[in-house]
Amino acid sequence: MANLITLQEYKDAENLTVNRDDYRIDYLIESVSQLVKTYCGNSIVDYYNTSKVEVLNINWDTNVIQLTESPLVSVSSVEERVSYSSSYILLSEADNDYFVDTTLDTIYRTTGTGYRSWRKGPGAVRVTYNAGYADTPKDLKLAIIDLVTYYLKDEYKERKTLAGASMQNPGTSSQDSSVAFPDHIKRVLDLYKNF
Repeated sequence: MANLITLQEYKDAENLTVNRDDYRIDYLIESVSQLVKTYCGNSIVDYYNTSKVEVLNINWDTNVIQLTESPLVSVSSVEERVSYSSSYILLSEADNDYFVDTTLDTIYRTTGTGYRSWRKGPGAVRVTYNAGYADTPKDLKLAIIDLVTYYLKDEYKERKTLAGASMQNPGTSSQDSSVAFPDHIKRVLDLYKNF
């Protein structure tokens, strides 16, 4: 899928003009982009223009389904099926079959006057939608640039030796249950994380 920053954006931000590390930087951009998407549980830019089809298993009575990608931009279709072996039936927002709440990235199963539960079962609901950002948000770009530099300069290693001198890097995060991102990067990534 799409990288969250480009090589040129990285070079502009870091004021680099030399091309000798371009291959390594490009590799790190690809790896860090995937790392950020995995950590955030969100593709950020991949489904803004390309529709995502999400099939949901409904295990208990509920009138709410929450989609995995955010922020929700639009919903193309919502389908429900009675049983695992039956075909999906297209629901209509105009007929009050469901209500889309873009602030919570949520779809409610409704009737004309209230709520009703989604059908239960494996793959009971299928939603086609678009979500994310047209371009990576600037604060997230900054965190990704810092993270690429973090790996480019081997700052993740706790101890380095250079020309006989030893440098000790302290732990990178003082936050509880840290995944060892530097604090200033983790704070930004957590803003885009789906919990």
